[in-house]
Amino acid sequence: MRKANKSRSAKAKASVTNWPLLGGIIGALVLLVIVVVAIADRPSTAENINSGKNDPAQLVIGQQVYTQQCAVCHGANLEGEATWQEPNPDGSFRAPPHNDTGHTWHHGDSYLFERTKYGTAALSPDMQRLSNMPAYEAILSDAEIMAVLAYIQNSWSGENQQIQANITANE
Repeated sequence: MRKANKSRSAKAKASVTNWPLLGGIIGALVLLVIVVVAIADRPSTAENINSGKNDPAQLVIGQQVYTQQCAVCHGANLEGEATWQEPNPDGSFRAPPHNDTGHTWHHGDSYLFERTKYGTAALSPDMQRLSNMPAYEAILSDAEIMAVLAYIQNSWSGENQQIQANITANE
């Protein structure tokens, strides 16, 4: 009889022990659903940048922030540094132009946003040595970064804007 009681007691403890685990799993699933819904409802970086391209207020903000934060390296007129395609002695490259003569329009919006926000850290390790781009995460808000990118993109020819929009759509 004692053996049967011990067996029932062990089973009772096992089922009680599993409730907290089950509760934790359910809680994690609920949290995951909330996060997925929140991300799905939030406009993408590309949508935010594209919406600012034709917004005069956004373009003014973008130009102001660009002038204050970016022009020192990339030039007041988006022209980049002289000889930007030649490597520095350490193997890194100078700041490229952001106008039609550079390669900025060869990249999608998400890439451009991440490069601006996270700087060199956004690159793969083998590419990090090629750039001296600082991170602006602690300096600029996401909205300011998107305004700068809208300002830069607004300066491109219609053809390059379309090419870049296609690249963004395929990111």
